[in-house]
Formats: sequence, structure tokens, C-alpha cells
Amino acid sequence: MGEVRYMISDAAKLVDVEAHVLRYWEEELELPIGRNEMGHRYYTEENIQLFRRIRELKEQGVQLKAVKMLIPDLEKGEAEITHLLARVDKLPTPVEGPAAMHEEKMQQFQCIMSRLISEALEDHTEKMGKEISTQVSGLVIKEMDYLLRMKEEREDERFKRLDESIRSSQKARKERALLKKEEKRRWSLFGQRKGQTV
Repeated sequence: MGEVRYMISDAAKLVDVEAHVLRYWEEELELPIGRNEMGHRYYTEENIQLFRRIRELKEQGVQLKAVKMLIPDLEKGEAEITHLLARVDKLPTPVEGPAAMHEEKMQQFQCIMSRLISEALEDHTEKMGKEISTQVSGLVIKEMDYLLRMKEEREDERFKRLDESIRSSQKARKERALLKKEEKRRWSLFGQRKGQTV
């Protein structure tokens, strides 16, 4: 049996965060998340565990920049959260304060907005594609109906002309047969008269 793969909505439920949060963490932490044949993200059990540990650290107030430095430990899955929190204290911390927190929140907001817009555009594009496909299918069907009707009308016209031609040919043969018959009768009468006069 192969590994279990989760779509983003299922993974988000398992990690207990919104789907856009997973996408944001993936992008900010540069996590290598797999893609299927259609280009959609899928998550493995290992990814789910990693995201759960990231969520725990975030709940403890650890910034993503610090979490990023802990990714190797998180991927190993060996260290306890308390051990990781102790490591966070030893990490070189970027200048923190209201401005840094505001910047991180703005980056997160921009990422979320760009994802929402991207998803809305994808959804809109897909709906438009279906609508256009339906309209084009309808037009193609109408055009095919029209072409078939035109073909039938041309065939009907051709058969009418063929029928008229056959009928006129039959009529001409009948008339020739009648003329021959009349001519034979006349010759026969002429022969009879000639025999009487001799």
C-alpha cells in the first residue's frame, strides 16, 4: 500500500487550522509539499505531524522566522516542544517589537489575500471554461443540425430531379413505343392497301 495523501482541506482539519494558514506556512517556511498530476497540493502523514508541531510553536508565541530555523528538528520529530522552546531562546532573535509584529501580520495578510484572489480567479476561470464549453457545445450542435438539414434538403432536391428525370425518360419511352406502334399500324395499313390495288 502507498502512503496516504490528504488534500489541503482534509490536512487543514487534521492540523486544526484554516487551509490558507497551511499555504502561508508552506510558502514562508519553504516547505517541500508534494503536488499531484493536476498540480494540486497533497499532504502526507509526515507533513501533518510537522504542521501540528508548527502550530504548537505558534500557539506558544514563536514567530515563523524562528520556526524556520527549527524546521530540521521539527522534521526529525525527536525534540519535545519544551526543548524546542528552549532552543528558540538561544536562537538569534530578529529585532522584535510592534513594528516587526505589524510587518509579519501584514505579510501574512498579503499572502492570505493573494491566495484568496488566486483561488477566486481559478474558480472563476473554471466556471467560465465550463460556461464557454456549454455555449460552444450548444453552438456546435446547432451548426451540425443546420448542416444536416441543408444536406437533407440538397439530397431531397437531387432525388426530386432524379425522379423527374426518370419519369420524363419513361414518358419519352412510352411515347416512342406508341409512335412505333402507330408507325407499324400505318405500314400495315399501307401494305394492305397496296395489296388491294395490285
